[in-house]
Amino acid sequence: MKCRLEHDCIGGREVPDEAIYGVQTLRASENFMITGIPIHHYPQLINSLAYIKKAAALTNNELGHLDDEKTEAIAAACDQLLEGKFHENFIVDVIQGGAGTSTNMNANEVIANLGLMHMGAEKGDYDKLHPNIHVNMAQSTNDVYPTAIRLTLLTKMDLLIDAMEYLKNSFAEKGKEFSSIIKMGRTQLQDAVPMTLGQEFTSYAVMIGEDIERVREAKDLIREINMGGTAIGTGLNAPPEYARIVTEKLCDLSGYHLELAPDLVEATQDTGAYVQLSGVLKRVAVKISKICNDLRLLSSGPRCGINEINLPKMAPGSSIMPGKVNPIIPEVVNQIAFTVIGGDMTVTMAAEAGQLELNVMEPAIAASLFNSLVIMRRGFRTLADRCISGITANEDQCRHYVENSIGLVTALNPYIGYEKSTEVANQALTSGRSVYEIVLKKGYMSKQDLEEALSPEKMTHVHPISLRP
Repeated sequence: MKCRLEHDCIGGREVPDEAIYGVQTLRASENFMITGIPIHHYPQLINSLAYIKKAAALTNNELGHLDDEKTEAIAAACDQLLEGKFHENFIVDVIQGGAGTSTNMNANEVIANLGLMHMGAEKGDYDKLHPNIHVNMAQSTNDVYPTAIRLTLLTKMDLLIDAMEYLKNSFAEKGKEFSSIIKMGRTQLQDAVPMTLGQEFTSYAVMIGEDIERVREAKDLIREINMGGTAIGTGLNAPPEYARIVTEKLCDLSGYHLELAPDLVEATQDTGAYVQLSGVLKRVAVKISKICNDLRLLSSGPRCGINEINLPKMAPGSSIMPGKVNPIIPEVVNQIAFTVIGGDMTVTMAAEAGQLELNVMEPAIAASLFNSLVIMRRGFRTLADRCISGITANEDQCRHYVENSIGLVTALNPYIGYEKSTEVANQALTSGRSVYEIVLKKGYMSKQDLEEALSPEKMTHVHPISLRP
């Protein structure tokens, strides 16, 4: 294999001549054979790094510290990355020591070599365009890497919000479709009072809608960046106006509204926004998992379970039991939720492990948040398309449960009182007779009043009025 010789502070190393990356990236790829997931697995992260490096080059040029030729070369290299080219050269593992330095240097080296090629020079000819001196000018890993994480999170959060809106609308549509189907509500897995199947599904849409707002709120915290803070937030080696200008240019290039932190020393070490976002993702995961539990219960059976709804049949469910079909889509979303919940613990511990002016555990935070956002987005769209949209109702079964439920007696409390209602409930339970039959036999209410009070349709929309003076 033809190679070129490159040097860093540790010494010289041969780098494959076709590689766009350099020696520091090569060392990192050897040091961190951890997850097997390279950073090019997240193209938005590469795009974020490209935006940052281009914004930095344009800022340094404007301030008179980087000449036009080098600025043009860096900008052209970044544009190629933004077009999706050469991403395979981002080979460093997402989990790495060094607070993200290897990721930053992977970007610096790829951009430098692409820039050299744009200039008509050879890869590795860093006298003409250097990864550290020129591409990384007025920067540090400690402001570049967290800014890239935050910009990437914003893009992924937008995609998650889109998926959540899509899922919410799926539940809302089913809510309308099932609005006239009477069923029995349940608390603690016991009969409660009647409701409509539409109310049940509409409540799921409302739950998701509330969480969409929580994700949007978390975005506001993620918008704050520390560009220009360099190593620890003091701005060493960055011109006085650099932080403000580079932030403005980054906003223009990326299309995202970003805000420069008021205190860059605080912002360089504070990972609270990640903890907040992770907590919101956990909240979303917990609630969606609960909904999936409900879907599995409501569709259980088909002969020996609740069997109020039918989930679409997506695959045979057993290698031994003929005809068995399992609720595999809700099951996979449950498992996504468990993964997100576990990821929240990773973020929590990594954020807690920060020391003094920097948190070196940000790679673990980033990997966990990226993974959660990706699998949640995919899982929610899968749930909507391959489960919710195809659900049908077993209306007769729903009605049967209502008509035979002892829970109907709750509606009689305002008419015959709690004690008599309890007596009726107990007799219905032991005798197997209906509430309706027992109340009539005891003469507690007239047939007309009883039919009015026990109308399931009315019980799902209005509260009974107390007859007490």
